[in-house]
Amino acid sequence: MAVNGQWCLIESDPGVFSELIKEFGCSGLQVEELWSLDESAFSDLKPIYGLIFLFKWKGGDEEQGKVLFGDTDVFFAKQVINNACATQAIISVLLNIQDPEIKLGDTLSQFKEFTASFDPALKGMSLTNADRLREVHNSFARQNMFEFDSKAAEKDDDVYHFVAFVPFKGRVYELDGLKPGPIDLGPYTDDWINVVRPLLQTRIAKHAATEITFNLMAVVGDKLVEFERELERSSGEEARQEVKEKIRIEEEKRANYKVENIRRKHNYLPLIMEMLKILSEKGMLLPLTLKVTGCPHSISKHLCLCT
Repeated sequence: MAVNGQWCLIESDPGVFSELIKEFGCSGLQVEELWSLDESAFSDLKPIYGLIFLFKWKGGDEEQGKVLFGDTDVFFAKQVINNACATQAIISVLLNIQDPEIKLGDTLSQFKEFTASFDPALKGMSLTNADRLREVHNSFARQNMFEFDSKAAEKDDDVYHFVAFVPFKGRVYELDGLKPGPIDLGPYTDDWINVVRPLLQTRIAKHAATEITFNLMAVVGDKLVEFERELERSSGEEARQEVKEKIRIEEEKRANYKVENIRRKHNYLPLIMEMLKILSEKGMLLPLTLKVTGCPHSISKHLCLCT
């Protein structure tokens, strides 16, 4: 759990990210996970307003584009605190959306207006100190029995990082808070995804031999709203039934997300401690431990104090 103004680690999950967007006050959007870089995987999700890419960070990788310095119209904030890059990537997408149907809500609209004249470093500091955004982010903190002091990553530690890709005024940008500015990936004509797909394919292929931990999510339009509009336009009964099935699947998925997020946020530790206490009082804890571990000196199935 994060304390004293810190930001916690959160899970890279479309249900988590969709609720974050909703709790920020933004409407008309949701997040979908992509399992393939095939063109069909993207076409099924359109309109796509941005991509969020999670990968194992390794210093020294060269940018595949031109880093822009100074004033730019595209919103870009430097990352100045650990663990905030997931929310920072989401906000980088949201604040660069130009579709008038997407409503940012008061919190994000006020933040965007307040930081409009700031440089990337000051925007990053403002994001770090945005109480409401940090509160929503930290609502997904993993519950721990003990608080541990945070430490900087060691040389051999695995460090994961989120970056965002967005279309903005006819060009595509990579927004990486660890870089000095937004990375201009070039213009696009019909579909901005055609600029990003080969870049992601190259980046994944470069590390495919030693690394399999990648995650790609898309910030897309609200599918339930889209399906309801499609239902209104449908005329034949067969076509209407197909759309109703899409609506049913989407509603079921959201219901599952809701349950999963409740479980993520709930603190089960008091229940676990009380159950262990009761088992101990009844003399059942040690026999159960022995049944699982096979050794009276074990503190877990994989860790024995005898070795």
